[in-house]
Amino acid sequence: MSPAAPGWTLERRLWGRGAVAVAGVDEAGRGALAGPVAAAAVVLQPGRDYPYRDSKTLTREERARLAERLRGEAVAWAVAFASAVEVDALNVLGATKLAARRALARLEGQLDGLVTDYLELGTGLPEVAAARADAASYQVAAASVLAKHERDVWLERLEDEFPGYGFARHAGYGVPEHLRALRALGPCPQHRRSFAPVAAVCLFGATG
Repeated sequence: MSPAAPGWTLERRLWGRGAVAVAGVDEAGRGALAGPVAAAAVVLQPGRDYPYRDSKTLTREERARLAERLRGEAVAWAVAFASAVEVDALNVLGATKLAARRALARLEGQLDGLVTDYLELGTGLPEVAAARADAASYQVAAASVLAKHERDVWLERLEDEFPGYGFARHAGYGVPEHLRALRALGPCPQHRRSFAPVAAVCLFGATG
């Protein structure tokens, strides 16, 4: 059974308080061992039905197709990153908020409110930070698709700069292939030193 379609319930909480322009915000890459955190902010035409779903329920090909569609039909959209160095300096939550604020700063048009996937940004705008918002809001689902797709593309390019880790396949997450390569090769400049598997290799050295 396919998951239920998102809707506009979360946005209506803000519309009912007088907000007009409301953006959905979501991130990708918080749990990865390497690469940046990505965040996207999206404004869609209110009240319509859309094909966007939580990015975790979609294949890479589906995300790429929907990201292309989104860039053509969204009222406004933006993507931004926080680097692995910033993840280590700020912690992953702080870096995620930084990436989200950067995305919002790049978004065209004035906003009256935000809907996020349980991420309180403290922008001064009214916010609805709801758990599983990517399954309840078309705009947050669209932001999750765009953030995940753009981060995957970024990691694919990283494969050429740092071959051997398999970044194009696992996008920096701690899958067995990546952990084996990390132990054999040691960390590259894009690894997050504050994450335990990377910190362990930094402490004890590569085995390859």
